[in-house]
Amino acid sequence: MSQPSNEMLTIGAFSKRSRLSLKALRLYDEMALLRPAAVDPQNGYRYYGQDQLELARLIGFLRSLEMPLAQIAEVISLDGMAAVKSIGTYWQGVEADVRTKRKLVRYLVRYLSGKGVHMFAIETREIPDQQVAAIERRVLVGALPQFIGEAMGLVYDALGQAGAETGIPLVVYHGEVNTDSDGPVEVCVPYVGDVKATGEIRLRLEPGHTEAFTRITKAQVAFPGILEAYEAVEKWAADSGRPAVGSPREVYFTDWDAAGDEDPACDIALPVKA
Repeated sequence: MSQPSNEMLTIGAFSKRSRLSLKALRLYDEMALLRPAAVDPQNGYRYYGQDQLELARLIGFLRSLEMPLAQIAEVISLDGMAAVKSIGTYWQGVEADVRTKRKLVRYLVRYLSGKGVHMFAIETREIPDQQVAAIERRVLVGALPQFIGEAMGLVYDALGQAGAETGIPLVVYHGEVNTDSDGPVEVCVPYVGDVKATGEIRLRLEPGHTEAFTRITKAQVAFPGILEAYEAVEKWAADSGRPAVGSPREVYFTDWDAAGDEDPACDIALPVKA
C-alpha cells in the first residue's frame, strides 16, 4: 500500500479529531456505520479521510442521545429533512419514555413511603365456563402493546371467518412482563360457534371462577398507573383471605379507539378462591 496522503488520518489521529474512541471506531467499522477510507493489507492499519469527520461527529452526537446503533444507521442513510424527521421521531419516543419513568418514580415513592395505593373499588363476580380462542407468546414489556393488537386482530379475523359469536376479550398474564421477564402472555377471545384451531390460534376452555376486579379508565391503563390497580386487587385478595387461583388478567370491555381518556375501559381482574 502506498503511503497515505496528507488528507488521510491514522485511526489514532482520526479518533482525536472526531472525539470517538478507538473502540467505538472499530465497532462502527464492524457495523458498516463508518468504514475506514483505506486499510493497509499488510498490517491492517486503518486510515480515514478528513472528509469523514463530519459523519463521525454526527454519529457521536447521535450516540450522545443514546440512539441505538441500528437507528443511527437508518438516520445516516437519509438525506436532509428525512434525517431530521427520523431524529425528531426518535426523540419524541425518548420523551414519552421519560414521562413514563417519571410516573413510575412517583408510584415507587408513594409505595415505598407507605402511602399505599389510590382508592380502587374492588368487586367480585362469577365468571362461567368460557370457550376461548387464544394466542400465547413470550414478550417483553416493550413489545407488549404491539403483540396485543396483533393477536387480537388475528383472533377476531379467524372467529369472524368461522361465523362465531364473540365475547369480551381478555389478556391473561401467566408470568411477569417487564424489561427482563417475558410472561408468557395470552390474548383470549371468548366465542360460541364451530371454530377450528389454525396457525398460532389455539382453542381451550377457560374454567368458571370467582373473580375480584376493579374498573379503570383508559388513562389509568397506561403504565405505571395500571400497576396500582393490580396491586389494589392483589391486596384485597390477601386481606380478604381469598388467595388467587388463576393468572391475573385485563378485560377490555369497550371500543378502545372510541373511548376517551376518562372513560371506563378495562377491568383488572384476578381469579380468587370462592
